Amino acid sequence: MIKVEDLHKSFDGVEVIKGINLSVDKGEIIALIGGSGHGKSVLLKQMAGLLKPDRGHILIDGLEIGRIKGRALSHLRSRMGFLFQGGALFDSMTVLDNVAFPLREKTRLKEAEIKEKVFHVLEMVGLSEAEGKFPSQLSGGMIKRAALARELVWNPEIMFFDEPTTGLDPIIGHSILKLIDNLHRTYGFTGIIVTHEIPRVFDIVDRVAMLYEGVILISGPPEEVRNSEDPIVRQFVRGETEGPVTYG
Repeated sequence: MIKVEDLHKSFDGVEVIKGINLSVDKGEIIALIGGSGHGKSVLLKQMAGLLKPDRGHILIDGLEIGRIKGRALSHLRSRMGFLFQGGALFDSMTVLDNVAFPLREKTRLKEAEIKEKVFHVLEMVGLSEAEGKFPSQLSGGMIKRAALARELVWNPEIMFFDEPTTGLDPIIGHSILKLIDNLHRTYGFTGIIVTHEIPRVFDIVDRVAMLYEGVILISGPPEEVRNSEDPIVRQFVRGETEGPVTYG
């Protein structure tokens, strides 16, 4: 479904992505892990079409996202959802209006149909009684749930998650990962998660890819990554302070 070929990306002369190759099958959910600054979010945003690669190709069902335009590009983007770290809700809108926004802007559905879809997805994310609240009245976990509902109201085929548990305490963070797992089972979307939630994320994904200095160091089933003998992978997954990589 998604294929990344020899991807490169630099900022101000510093190469962040250094020739990445990666494929994601339809319905699969994978985790992108690795230290801060090693290219995870940059890779995710390129796969979602939010950043343009310097070199290389990103194909979704054979369509190269960097080359298509007009209706073809709009149609492709309508198949995607993107959960930003901060949620990116509209402060002046209620939860209901935030979630309804993409349907009101881009479809011809009647208001009754829109609200039916909104209430359904709010129930799915556990916010069925929060539709009248504004973002300032929500906890961090509720903001993530509302933002997730806004993406899922489209019923996207592909979901991109950029550190969905950032800023949340461990219990709420775990609940968000469980919610993503449940929604994946329900909707069957193809998912890519950038996260530092190790080892918890290993329980909900089909595959893990670890980035290190702009390349994929290892990609495989969670157990393969968890049991890797590579000293860099082992140190990161186990959260050890001593090893070949110095964090500071």
